[in-house]
Amino acid sequence: MTDMQTIYLLIPLLPLVAATIVGLFGRMLPRAAAHWLTIAGVAGAFALSVVVFNDVLQGRVFNGTVYTWLTSGDTSFEVGFLIDRLTAVMMLVVTFVSLMVHVYTIGYMAEDPGYSRFFSYISLFTFSMLMLVMSNNFMQLFFGWEAVGLVSYLLIGFWYTRPTAIYANLKAFLINRVGDFGFLLGIAMVLYFFGSLDYAAVFSIAPQFADATVSIIPNTEWSLLTVICILLFIGAMGKSAQVPLHVWLPDSMEGPTPISALIHAATMVTAGIFMVARMSPLFEMSTTALSTVMVIGAITALFMGFLGIIQNDIKRVVAYSTLSQLGYMTVALGASAYSVAIFHLMTHAFFKALLFLAAGSVIMGMHHDQDIRNMGGLRKYMKITWITSLIGSLALIGTPLLSGFYSKDSIIEAVKLSHIPGSGFAYFAVLAGVFVTAFYSFRMYFLVFHGKERWMEKPAHAHDHHDAHADDDHDHDEHHHGLGPHDKPHESPWVVTLPLIALAIPSLVIGYIAIGPMLFGHFFDGVIFVDTEAHPVMHELAHHFHGAGAMALHALTSLPFIFALAGVVLSWFFYMKRPDIPAAIQKRCGWLYRLMENKYGFDTFNEKVFAGGSRFLGGKLWGIGDVKWIDGYLVNGTARLIGRISGIIRHLQSGLIYHYAFAMIIGVFLLLSLFMKV
Repeated sequence: MTDMQTIYLLIPLLPLVAATIVGLFGRMLPRAAAHWLTIAGVAGAFALSVVVFNDVLQGRVFNGTVYTWLTSGDTSFEVGFLIDRLTAVMMLVVTFVSLMVHVYTIGYMAEDPGYSRFFSYISLFTFSMLMLVMSNNFMQLFFGWEAVGLVSYLLIGFWYTRPTAIYANLKAFLINRVGDFGFLLGIAMVLYFFGSLDYAAVFSIAPQFADATVSIIPNTEWSLLTVICILLFIGAMGKSAQVPLHVWLPDSMEGPTPISALIHAATMVTAGIFMVARMSPLFEMSTTALSTVMVIGAITALFMGFLGIIQNDIKRVVAYSTLSQLGYMTVALGASAYSVAIFHLMTHAFFKALLFLAAGSVIMGMHHDQDIRNMGGLRKYMKITWITSLIGSLALIGTPLLSGFYSKDSIIEAVKLSHIPGSGFAYFAVLAGVFVTAFYSFRMYFLVFHGKERWMEKPAHAHDHHDAHADDDHDHDEHHHGLGPHDKPHESPWVVTLPLIALAIPSLVIGYIAIGPMLFGHFFDGVIFVDTEAHPVMHELAHHFHGAGAMALHALTSLPFIFALAGVVLSWFFYMKRPDIPAAIQKRCGWLYRLMENKYGFDTFNEKVFAGGSRFLGGKLWGIGDVKWIDGYLVNGTARLIGRISGIIRHLQSGLIYHYAFAMIIGVFLLLSLFMKV
């Protein structure tokens, strides 16, 4: 085994070993050992990822089997690594954000009794995510896919004494199973038709099946590659929370804030985006699949953004913005701009993790009150959190020169140049989404950091949200209801503010540095495949690109910038100058507000149709199958039948000897006459 192969193995194994030690022996070890061990594991993985990234930049690619798990016939199920530029970018993002979250957790979970358990989970999550992105075959991809789902379930329900947390983690688990069922079917079709689970083998065979059809329903022929791609994408819809499998993500805010940053901003939810980019050789052969991806992404980007406008829980605002941004990435995938989707994935990981961790810092400063209506004027008391939040918000809305601008504007331009069915609607959705994003992001920013200090007033609604949606109230800390009349918010300790600063730096500069090589250089050559004749989007985009500085200058006159500016100005006017206007609009458009508060009825539909339908079906199966057939006919029916037969036979047992003698004589007579006949 070469030195580099040892490094590849160490990267996922270091967090795994740390998670195992802390998970099994956490109670025996001193409390500080939990964070030192796991941070050392993840820091080691990050340092080695930097080494691998440099190695990959030299042009070295590794694709090989590490371990053969089992062989069945001609098929081998293997653990193998594919280390190329796409993998290297993902490894850097996963390990860096994870490291920041580990450090932040020391401050955030300081008083929690489940301290060691929490560190064990997040370290295990890092291992699972690394196995997913480093895989070179579908089996290992699926292993990583399920492992991140499992750890996410454990983390969302971390405070397991809270009914809302248990409901949320069960919901996430079940909805992800729906997506995973489609994903598993897609993998099964790949194995059945292509005879291999290895990426390289599948991608090389795929062109032979370009015109192959499959009839799932008799007498209807569907393109094989379209069916496989859409099934794989259903898996991505579950993990990356696309409509209609998005309903688990807002509820997953029941987990502690560091989880929200790690799982629901930077890593797990982007697994679906990474997977589709990795499968680009398959998706490029099906315009139908690309069109489906684009339309679903566009619906998610726009309609989930609208829901961010009415949220009052600080973490839920950020959660809906994550949904919306995942929609943007999905739209880019549908436009065949895979590199742009990965670019946005990377920039978004930094600024969204920053926003979540800043929200957590605000929650700590407010003594675990999460209602933005109870905040205001915090910039005076929490200067670092204020500055870093502002950077994160500016990056999110696409301010020229900041990282989010380069990736978001590239997506909008790519969609504009695309000609596949649905691109017109998608262009409208991503453009309108810019205004919506700017509006709800700065609504939150102004209500939290500017204006009058509202925690003194403590209005009636101060504790409303703690009934159903108490998010970060520790299960043993029910007395935390925000600030008292004499308390003041306070800046968080350095273990919280340091990760904020570390994430703010890439949020400012990474877009400017990386846009040239990642989108228009040869960074992803040989990794992401695009059929330039059928989908020439990236080719056309390159013609319009004259450097990162020129792009920022040109943007000052572009539609997205005008929309973003309008969103910021309107939110400032509404929430700083004339708060009576939003209140009046809410009164006037009550039906619209109720529709959005009801999240367009997705949850209600799921509860009535799927959950209610399952209960109804279960009740009927129990009533008819169990009670009527099994208990009624089979068990009790058999007993009744035997009772009746025995009741008839009982009359033959009289107890009189001459009766029995008479029966014996008749019996002998019948037997004799029978034998005589023969």
